[in-house]
Amino acid sequence: MSGGRLMRAIRVSEFGAPSVLKLCSDVPVPQPGHRQVLIRVHACGVNPVETYIRAGTFARKPPLPYTPGTDVAGVVETVGEGVTAVKAGDRVFTTATESGGYAEYMVAADDCVHKLPDALDFNQGAAIGIPYFTAYRALIHKAHTKPGETVLIHGASGGVGVAACQLSRALGFTVLGTAGTPEGMKLILNNGAHLAFNHREEGYTHKIMEATEGRGIDVIVEMLSNVNLSNDLQMLAFGGRVMVVGSRGSIEIDPRDTMAKESSIIGVVLFSSTPEEKRECAALLYAGMEAGWLRPVVGSQYPLDKAAQAHHDIIECPGAFGKTVLTM
Repeated sequence: MSGGRLMRAIRVSEFGAPSVLKLCSDVPVPQPGHRQVLIRVHACGVNPVETYIRAGTFARKPPLPYTPGTDVAGVVETVGEGVTAVKAGDRVFTTATESGGYAEYMVAADDCVHKLPDALDFNQGAAIGIPYFTAYRALIHKAHTKPGETVLIHGASGGVGVAACQLSRALGFTVLGTAGTPEGMKLILNNGAHLAFNHREEGYTHKIMEATEGRGIDVIVEMLSNVNLSNDLQMLAFGGRVMVVGSRGSIEIDPRDTMAKESSIIGVVLFSSTPEEKRECAALLYAGMEAGWLRPVVGSQYPLDKAAQAHHDIIECPGAFGKTVLTM
């Protein structure tokens, strides 16, 4: 099907600044192997973790050269042997790729390919993968959050944050969120948060504590641990949990802050999910798409040749607003 065809794709030949993302137009279209799916890419999400990998600062380093991108939405072009869940022509989204999603075509393992309901467009489909699966892993598999508990999503206006707000509201949690701009605060209130706070405001943590009547927060989903972790520990309720979803450096904390409340700091990384956990998460998210509460918010959109600009902006922007997406 794809023998000899060439496509446009972003290639990274060295780790470094966003400028190492190079658009090449002579990349061979990959062939799907056993239990693999070839997808014609319509949109691909951009995640902060992809900027850390590109910079060479992440724990996992892919062999060079490579094409970034995991959250693809598109149409199945052809399938390898042994694939039964999807067929050519199906609209799909992915949670991982074999060949990289910043490209016109990509190959993914069939257990990472999920049907995209007609109610969602491709840009929304590209905003599901890592954000929603990470939010579910943090809230359910790692924090074991129960209906009635209070959740603070610290940095709630980006991809994972919006996903965590929608999930938390649907699952019966009391949802507090923070954002860095008035637009971001409005966005999270429209996507499941009961209350929104501006984390650039002096004393905002006191307002959060007042909102809980001094009891504190049961679960904090933390996007910027290197800035907020010490404050988070002081806002927790007894037995509270901080879920470390994002961090851009180190921070000094006082371990005593965990003792009085017997609180926990728990790291979250999607790559550690078991196949069973992935299936459970996919089933719940699909139910959310059918019920209508899972509605990805797409923020900035860039054409493929502006991938470097997208990587720059996702880290330097004054306030996150939905999911950043590359379009083909």
